[in-house]
Parts: sequence; C-alpha cells; structure tokens
Amino acid sequence: MSNEREVLTYDLFGTATRELAQEVADSGFAPDMILSIARGGLALGMGLGYALGVKNLSVINVEFYTGVDQRLDVPIMLPPTPAAIDLSGLKVLIADDVADTGRTLELVAQFCDGNVAEARTVVIYEKPQSVIKPDYSWRVTEQWIDFPWSVLPPVVPGALAH
Repeated sequence: MSNEREVLTYDLFGTATRELAQEVADSGFAPDMILSIARGGLALGMGLGYALGVKNLSVINVEFYTGVDQRLDVPIMLPPTPAAIDLSGLKVLIADDVADTGRTLELVAQFCDGNVAEARTVVIYEKPQSVIKPDYSWRVTEQWIDFPWSVLPPVVPGALAH
C-alpha cells in the first residue's frame, strides 16, 4: 500500500457535503429518508439531512473494516436494523463515507431492495475497484483516506486530548 493518502479536513468535508447535496438536488431525486451507514456515513447523513431539508434520518450499523486495510470476509449488519416496514414506499438515500470495496453499500442496497420505492447511494469518496457504483460521489481516489473523525487515536479516560 502506498504511503500517499487522501486527506479530508473538516472544511473540505463541509464543501463535499454541500456539493453532494447540490448534485442530489440537481438530479431531481428528493429523498424521504437518509439512511446512514454507521460509523463512517453518520456525519455525511446528518450534513445531507440539513442541506436537503430531510428530517427523517435513520442509521444502519454495518461492520466490515477492523483496521487500516483490514476487513472481515463479508460485511455484517449489526442490530438493531431498521424494520423493512418502516422503509416501505420511501425514497431512501443511503449515505456512507467511502465505497472502497463497495460491499457495505451493496449489502445495504440489497437490504432496501424491494422494501423501498427507490434507493440511491451517496459517498464522499469512491474507489475504482468498488463492486457498486454510487449514484453520487464527491471524489474518486485510489489512495487510503484520512478522515478528520478517524485520523487521531480514540480519547481514553485520563489521557490529555491534543
């Protein structure tokens, strides 16, 4: 793996969110709900919710990555998952931070398939090798991405935050 990285700052994240919201609006898609994939898609889902005027936000937790470039064999949805009946008839925008392998987005899109009126996907970053092409993406990159919310180690009790 190359040492070069794509670096997303909080300022650039704000720009990306607004530009993605504009892209969604310009496409004519008006989601009834934004379904954020936790954890990486939470900030994007919240930002898009405000930018698009969508108050119906939901979360689905999918575990796949276990470390830098380390992942499980397959992504796994963790409970609680939204009830399919609660999604019935809705236009859903599925939000995540990155489509790397694309398998997480694919899993959630399959979960929505047949349960929603329409589902579209949005990510900040798309990787060329992704098995699913997101409907909306801000940038395409082959590099590892440093996201502002995950670049620093976790804060633990008794440690000084820097």
